[in-house]
Amino acid sequence: MTRLSFSIAILSLATVACRSNESSDSNAARSGGPARAPAGPALPCPIPGAESCDALIRDGEVHFAHLWKVTSGVVNAAEGYWSFAGDRLTMQATVDGEECDRILATDGAGKLLPISNGHGVTTCSYFLPGDRAILYASTHAFHADCPPKPDMKQGYVWSIHPEYDIYAHDLATGRETALTTEWGYDAEATVSPRGDRMVFTSTRSGDLELWTSDLAGGNLVQVTNELGYDGGAYFSHDGQWLVFRSTAFTPGKEEAERRDYRNLLSNWLVRPSNMEIMVCRPDGSERRRVTNLGKANFAPYFFPNDRRIVFASNHADTQQRGRNFDLFAIDVDGKNLERLTHDAEFDGFPMFSPDGKWIAFASNRGGRAAGETNLFVAQWRD
Repeated sequence: MTRLSFSIAILSLATVACRSNESSDSNAARSGGPARAPAGPALPCPIPGAESCDALIRDGEVHFAHLWKVTSGVVNAAEGYWSFAGDRLTMQATVDGEECDRILATDGAGKLLPISNGHGVTTCSYFLPGDRAILYASTHAFHADCPPKPDMKQGYVWSIHPEYDIYAHDLATGRETALTTEWGYDAEATVSPRGDRMVFTSTRSGDLELWTSDLAGGNLVQVTNELGYDGGAYFSHDGQWLVFRSTAFTPGKEEAERRDYRNLLSNWLVRPSNMEIMVCRPDGSERRRVTNLGKANFAPYFFPNDRRIVFASNHADTQQRGRNFDLFAIDVDGKNLERLTHDAEFDGFPMFSPDGKWIAFASNRGGRAAGETNLFVAQWRD
């Protein structure tokens, strides 16, 4: 049995200076975007312990006034989500040589706190209203160790472990409450900014669909019902819409791709390489497609005004076989696509702070080793 030891070196926030020896010529070569205008004064970063990293802003990233690195030396610090107060982040990360992601959260003293217990595999954490508890999904009720990785002989696939359930972790007591107990995949839970409902992805109806519930896991409502993976959903700030990723079947190849989808799903796998951004009402009505870009479009989140969507996509990657993701923005009606980041590697999982002044995202930029992904916070400017 493996257990998490949470070494101080890994769990301290970014306390070493970010690389500052990259010339503007190097930045331009890596980005290919327009030069960025001079930035104004930096606001105090809301995450204690984060390190200023303006040298890692790439040319063309005109909406990043200033940049801070939140984690350092973490293999896979991904999916960082803001607290309701906007002063903390919860995330999943692989630390201390572990094989599976664990759930961590920043505190007010520049440290990362372990949230999950080190058993099984975890994913998709999110603060509950009041910031006294964190939601996350875990297989720890069934797995003592990390479950086997998926077989990539079928191409790039994700495991959707049927042992996943959603838990609420009380930050003061450590007590955990299971909010779902249905056999099958229950994960990817996020909470409405209004604090009244959560949305999550579940196989309880036989397919990967969106469901909403109250914050105790009751009063369930199935949102989507079309074949394909509907997941990674977020509420608009007014609670009137959901934005999410959804499988996009290729015109003329639908029958074969749907057969492949069903076969993978029967083995608790999904192929995420062809997904588009969708919106709908929380009751499933007025569903419509926002993007038509091809490849993998995921991790959408509403702008503070709910009129635009930020998301990650590899549709512009022509050099790395789809491995280079960048952040993009688009109007909710599918117009005015804009590229936001220009790094040569991975940028993903964007989320605006509750006050709209900051955007958190995961990135490979500035990593000291191949595959190192850290969390960053940028001061946003329109």
